[in-house]
Amino acid sequence: MNINLIRKSGKFNFEAENESGFTVELDAKAAIGGEGKGFRPMEMLLVGLGGCSGIDMVNVLTKQKEPLNDIKIAINATRKDEEMPPIFDVINIHFDLFGDLSTAKVERALAMTFDKYCSVSNILGRSATINFTYTINKD
Repeated sequence: MNINLIRKSGKFNFEAENESGFTVELDAKAAIGGEGKGFRPMEMLLVGLGGCSGIDMVNVLTKQKEPLNDIKIAINATRKDEEMPPIFDVINIHFDLFGDLSTAKVERALAMTFDKYCSVSNILGRSATINFTYTINKD
C-alpha cells in the first residue's frame, strides 16, 4: 500500500494520492493557519473508520442474505484536548440501515464488524472508546 502526498497551495494544503490514482485534499485547522481546503488528518481517521465498518457491515449482511437496501453512517468524536497529542477519547458511530432487516442479524453483523473484521476500529479502539448504535428503517 502506497500513498503519496504533494503540497498544493498555502501552508498546510496537501493532496494525497493512492496507487489507483484516487485523490483527497487535506489541510490544517484555521487556528494554526489552515485554509479549509480539505479534510483535516484526524477527520480522515474517522472517514477510514466509517468506510471500513460500512464495507464490513454491507459484506456481513449480504452474506447473511439480509435485504439491505441502503446504509448511512454518522460519526462524531471527542478528543482528549488536555493531552498532547490530543487523541480521540470517545467515538460514536451510528448506522442508519434501510430494509426489512432482522434485528438479531444486524446486531451479529455489528459485533462481527467491530470485534473481528474492521481493522480501523481495532486500531482506534486501542486508545478510544468506540460506541456503535443503529436504526433499522423498514421499507
